[in-house]
Amino acid sequence: MAGLWVFGYGSLVSPVSFGHTLGRDLVPGVDFFEAELDGYGRRWNYGTDVTFTAVGPDGVERHDWIFVALGLVRAGDESTNGVIGWVDDAELVALDRRESRYDRVDVTEIVTLPPAASPAVGDAPVVTYVPRAEPIAAYEDARARGVAAITMRYWDLVDEAFADLGTDRRDRYRATTPDPDIPVLVLADADVPERHRGRRR
Repeated sequence: MAGLWVFGYGSLVSPVSFGHTLGRDLVPGVDFFEAELDGYGRRWNYGTDVTFTAVGPDGVERHDWIFVALGLVRAGDESTNGVIGWVDDAELVALDRRESRYDRVDVTEIVTLPPAASPAVGDAPVVTYVPRAEPIAAYEDARARGVAAITMRYWDLVDEAFADLGTDRRDRYRATTPDPDIPVLVLADADVPERHRGRRR
Protein backbone atom coordinates (compact mmCIF):
# COMPACT_ATOMS: atom_id res chain seq x y z
CA MET A 1 0.00 0.00 0.00
CA ALA A 2 1.41 3.40 -0.99
CA GLY A 3 2.07 5.86 1.78
CA LEU A 4 4.74 7.46 3.92
CA TRP A 5 5.89 7.94 7.50
CA VAL A 6 4.99 11.08 9.42
CA PHE A 7 7.25 12.40 12.16
CA GLY A 8 5.23 13.68 15.11
CA TYR A 9 6.66 15.91 17.83
CA GLY A 10 3.56 17.20 19.67
CA SER A 11 0.05 15.79 19.83
CA LEU A 12 0.93 13.19 17.16
CA VAL A 13 3.25 11.55 19.70
CA SER A 14 0.01 10.24 21.22
CA PRO A 15 -1.07 7.20 19.18
CA VAL A 16 -4.63 7.92 20.31
CA SER A 17 -4.59 11.46 18.93
CA PHE A 18 -2.73 10.38 15.78
CA GLY A 19 -5.03 7.41 15.28
CA HIS A 20 -8.17 9.49 15.78
CA THR A 21 -7.37 11.41 12.61
CA LEU A 22 -6.54 8.26 10.65
CA GLY A 23 -9.63 6.43 11.86
CA ARG A 24 -7.67 3.42 13.13
CA ASP A 25 -5.33 2.40 15.91
CA LEU A 26 -1.59 2.81 15.51
CA VAL A 27 0.39 -0.10 16.94
CA PRO A 28 3.77 0.63 18.57
CA GLY A 29 6.45 -1.55 17.07
CA VAL A 30 4.43 -2.17 13.91
CA ASP A 31 3.42 1.16 12.36
CA PHE A 32 4.47 3.52 15.14
CA PHE A 33 8.09 3.99 16.29
CA GLU A 34 10.24 6.44 18.21
CA ALA A 35 12.42 8.71 16.07
CA GLU A 36 14.74 11.71 16.23
CA LEU A 37 14.73 14.71 13.89
CA ASP A 38 17.95 16.66 13.41
CA GLY A 39 18.20 20.33 12.49
CA TYR A 40 14.88 21.41 14.00
CA GLY A 41 13.83 22.68 17.41
CA ARG A 42 10.39 22.42 19.01
CA ARG A 43 8.64 25.66 19.99
CA TRP A 44 5.31 26.91 21.34
CA ASN A 45 4.79 29.09 18.29
CA TYR A 46 1.76 27.91 16.32
CA GLY A 47 -1.28 30.18 16.54
CA THR A 48 -4.37 28.23 15.56
CA ASP A 49 -7.65 29.59 14.24
CA VAL A 50 -9.38 28.16 17.33
CA THR A 51 -10.63 30.36 20.16
CA PHE A 52 -11.72 29.14 23.57
CA THR A 53 -13.11 30.30 26.90
CA ALA A 54 -11.02 30.18 30.07
CA VAL A 55 -10.19 32.13 33.19
CA GLY A 56 -6.88 33.92 32.72
CA PRO A 57 -4.06 34.44 35.21
CA ASP A 58 -5.78 37.67 36.28
CA GLY A 59 -8.89 35.74 37.34
CA VAL A 60 -11.02 37.17 34.53
CA GLU A 61 -12.89 34.88 32.15
CA ARG A 62 -12.30 35.58 28.47
CA HIS A 63 -14.02 34.05 25.47
CA ASP A 64 -11.41 34.95 22.86
CA TRP A 65 -8.25 33.12 23.89
CA ILE A 66 -6.26 31.97 20.84
CA PHE A 67 -5.18 28.35 21.16
CA VAL A 68 -1.43 27.94 20.64
CA ALA A 69 0.15 24.57 19.79
CA LEU A 70 3.61 23.21 19.16
CA GLY A 71 5.59 23.84 16.01
CA LEU A 72 9.11 23.41 14.66
CA VAL A 73 11.76 25.92 13.67
CA ARG A 74 14.97 25.36 11.75
CA ALA A 75 17.81 25.08 14.26
CA GLY A 76 21.03 23.52 13.03
CA ASP A 77 22.37 22.73 16.50
CA GLU A 78 19.17 21.16 17.85
CA SER A 79 17.34 17.87 17.48
CA THR A 80 13.79 16.93 18.38
CA ASN A 81 12.59 13.63 19.81
CA GLY A 82 9.29 12.21 18.69
CA VAL A 83 7.72 9.36 16.75
CA ILE A 84 6.94 8.25 13.23
CA GLY A 85 3.61 6.75 12.21
CA TRP A 86 2.63 5.06 8.96
CA VAL A 87 0.04 6.94 6.89
CA ASP A 88 -1.34 5.62 3.61
CA ASP A 89 -2.29 7.88 0.73
CA ALA A 90 -5.98 8.00 1.63
CA GLU A 91 -5.27 8.75 5.30
CA LEU A 92 -2.83 11.50 4.33
CA VAL A 93 -5.75 13.57 3.04
CA ALA A 94 -7.29 13.61 6.53
CA LEU A 95 -3.96 14.35 8.20
CA ASP A 96 -3.21 17.21 5.80
CA ARG A 97 -6.64 18.62 6.64
CA ARG A 98 -5.85 18.46 10.37
CA GLU A 99 -2.46 20.13 9.80
CA SER A 100 -3.81 22.53 7.18
CA ARG A 101 -1.72 25.52 8.29
CA TYR A 102 1.53 23.55 8.36
CA ASP A 103 3.74 22.73 5.39
CA ARG A 104 4.42 19.03 4.88
CA VAL A 105 8.23 18.79 4.60
CA ASP A 106 10.34 15.81 3.52
CA VAL A 107 12.81 14.99 6.33
CA THR A 108 13.83 11.50 5.24
CA GLU A 109 17.53 12.31 5.29
CA ILE A 110 17.58 13.89 8.76
CA VAL A 111 15.50 11.42 10.76
CA THR A 112 17.25 8.86 12.96
CA LEU A 113 15.42 5.63 13.77
CA PRO A 114 16.07 2.86 16.28
CA PRO A 115 17.37 -0.36 14.67
CA ALA A 116 14.06 -2.14 15.27
CA ALA A 117 12.23 0.37 13.08
CA SER A 118 14.47 0.12 10.01
CA PRO A 119 12.95 -3.05 8.49
CA ALA A 120 9.42 -1.64 8.78
CA VAL A 121 10.32 1.79 7.43
CA GLY A 122 12.34 0.53 4.49
CA ASP A 123 12.74 3.07 1.68
CA ALA A 124 9.49 4.93 2.32
CA PRO A 125 9.83 8.70 2.78
CA VAL A 126 9.48 10.46 6.12
CA VAL A 127 7.78 13.85 6.36
CA THR A 128 6.86 16.25 9.15
CA TYR A 129 4.65 19.31 9.52
CA VAL A 130 6.31 22.71 9.93
CA PRO A 131 4.22 25.83 10.70
CA ARG A 132 3.72 28.31 7.90
CA ALA A 133 4.47 31.99 8.42
CA GLU A 134 0.78 32.85 8.92
CA PRO A 135 0.15 30.80 12.10
CA ILE A 136 3.44 31.95 13.58
CA ALA A 137 2.40 35.53 12.93
CA ALA A 138 -1.02 34.76 14.44
CA TYR A 139 0.69 33.49 17.60
CA GLU A 140 2.89 36.59 17.80
CA ASP A 141 -0.08 38.90 17.28
CA ALA A 142 -2.20 37.10 19.91
CA ARG A 143 0.70 37.15 22.35
CA ALA A 144 1.13 40.90 21.83
CA ARG A 145 -2.59 41.39 22.51
CA GLY A 146 -2.45 39.19 25.62
CA VAL A 147 -4.89 36.58 24.29
CA ALA A 148 -2.53 33.71 23.35
CA ALA A 149 -2.68 30.61 25.55
CA ILE A 150 -2.11 26.87 25.64
CA THR A 151 -4.89 24.62 26.90
CA MET A 152 -4.04 22.43 29.86
CA ARG A 153 -5.56 19.45 28.04
CA TYR A 154 -3.18 19.86 25.10
CA TRP A 155 -0.25 20.45 27.47
CA ASP A 156 -1.06 17.26 29.38
CA LEU A 157 -1.76 15.25 26.24
CA VAL A 158 1.72 15.88 24.86
CA ASP A 159 3.47 15.46 28.21
CA GLU A 160 1.69 12.16 28.88
CA ALA A 161 2.40 10.89 25.37
CA PHE A 162 6.13 11.33 25.93
CA ALA A 163 5.82 9.79 29.40
CA ASP A 164 4.28 6.71 27.80
CA LEU A 165 7.47 6.33 25.75
CA GLY A 166 9.52 6.46 28.93
CA THR A 167 10.36 8.87 31.73
CA ASP A 168 13.66 9.72 30.05
CA ARG A 169 11.81 10.59 26.82
CA ARG A 170 9.51 12.93 28.70
CA ASP A 171 12.48 14.49 30.47
CA ARG A 172 14.15 15.10 27.13
CA TYR A 173 10.98 16.58 25.66
CA ARG A 174 10.76 18.98 28.58
CA ALA A 175 14.46 19.86 28.49
CA THR A 176 14.54 20.56 24.75
CA THR A 177 11.28 22.52 24.52
CA PRO A 178 11.66 26.13 25.70
CA ASP A 179 9.11 27.22 28.26
CA PRO A 180 6.17 29.06 26.69
CA ASP A 181 5.89 32.80 27.11
CA ILE A 182 2.10 32.56 27.35
CA PRO A 183 -0.20 31.00 30.00
CA VAL A 184 -1.45 27.42 30.17
CA LEU A 185 -5.17 27.53 30.98
CA VAL A 186 -7.92 25.13 31.97
CA LEU A 187 -11.05 25.12 29.79
CA ALA A 188 -14.32 23.26 29.51
CA ASP A 189 -14.35 19.87 27.77
CA ALA A 190 -16.90 21.27 25.35
CA ASP A 191 -14.19 23.53 23.92
CA VAL A 192 -11.61 20.74 23.46
CA PRO A 193 -11.23 18.95 20.10
CA GLU A 194 -11.78 15.22 20.55
CA ARG A 195 -8.27 14.39 19.36
CA HIS A 196 -6.89 16.44 22.28
CA ARG A 197 -8.87 14.58 24.90
CA GLY A 198 -6.14 12.47 26.41
CA ARG A 199 -6.62 10.75 29.71
CA ARG A 200 -6.89 12.92 32.77
CA ARG A 201 -4.18 12.81 35.39
